[in-house]
Amino acid sequence: RFPQRPILLKGHERPLTMVKYNRDGDLLFTCSKDARPTLWHAHSGERVGTYEGHNGAVHTLDVTWDSKYLLTGSADSSAMLWLVENGTCLAKYSQSGSVKSVAFNHGDTRFVALTDPFAANPASISVYEFDKEDPTRGSSTPLVSTTDTGLVKGVRFSCAVWLPLNAGIMVASDDGVVRIFHPETLRLQREIREHKAKVNSIQFNKNQSLFITASSDFTAKVFDARTFEVLNVFKTDRPLNSAAFSPLFNHVVLGGGQDARSVTTTASQSGKFEAIFAHLIFGDQFGLVAGHFGPINALAFHPDGRSYVSGSEDGYVRMHYFDESYFSKARKEEAEFEEMERLDEAHDDEVEGGEGAGAGAGEEEKE
Repeated sequence: RFPQRPILLKGHERPLTMVKYNRDGDLLFTCSKDARPTLWHAHSGERVGTYEGHNGAVHTLDVTWDSKYLLTGSADSSAMLWLVENGTCLAKYSQSGSVKSVAFNHGDTRFVALTDPFAANPASISVYEFDKEDPTRGSSTPLVSTTDTGLVKGVRFSCAVWLPLNAGIMVASDDGVVRIFHPETLRLQREIREHKAKVNSIQFNKNQSLFITASSDFTAKVFDARTFEVLNVFKTDRPLNSAAFSPLFNHVVLGGGQDARSVTTTASQSGKFEAIFAHLIFGDQFGLVAGHFGPINALAFHPDGRSYVSGSEDGYVRMHYFDESYFSKARKEEAEFEEMERLDEAHDDEVEGGEGAGAGAGEEEKE
């Protein structure tokens, strides 16, 4: 366990649903089921303010590259666009059901919104144009929308992310399938069936060459973002709600825990509410960070890799800063791994050289 003194952020009255840093790492955005997305100073944990306007649980949020605009999605069947600096609501996008995920594309020229089925309305995916110079000029009507999502009745979406270079929209759902839709037509292009239960989150690494999924089937899986091949599987003893890559080292953090319905009768130890640290390549778990008294619902590394934040069913956000022992140990592991790679490459070169020499000798004998 890492010796550390986390900063405890208490600004929500209900379970956390998402935590997200802006690109520069100076701002932290959080949302929960209390309908008030909140902005914090990332280094001090000081609350800057809340975004008032939703009338239901806020499931999701995203912020533009320049940290100027915030997009939120709520159970009140709407997505709302806010001016980050003062909380002014600039636009409201009415939906057919509860909004489970919103995400800007790379370049902030469009965003996607996922909705749950509601009454006679099926689950839907909608893509909107976004004018980052003047968002008020944008239309509240989606550029393209579809209900032909490949979901069977009763299955719900959980999250959506854009693929690198906006090559597609990757959507996770309750049935354990990750679906990829064409960004222009929303035609279903691919299904990734690697999980046996709900996929709760998808996050990319820093250079977007990999992504990791966290599932209720007690596993997190790392995929190649180009081929969608599974590269590593992390098996745990708990349902996983979130997973994130370290931007500095070959580490991942995983979080989840016992189902929220049983939390009130469960001690934090037996509920498995710790954050799990594991090595990205070797897969071994090397650290646990306790503190929450409910399942961890959301995780994010700070862009500089020196801290991470967790949001829980207990209504708290915990900001953890790593101590020097973590960095010294991680640097040592990285150096050892690089040396192993160097030796492997040298060995491969020797083998190839030997085979070449043997082939040349054989040709001389024939002559």
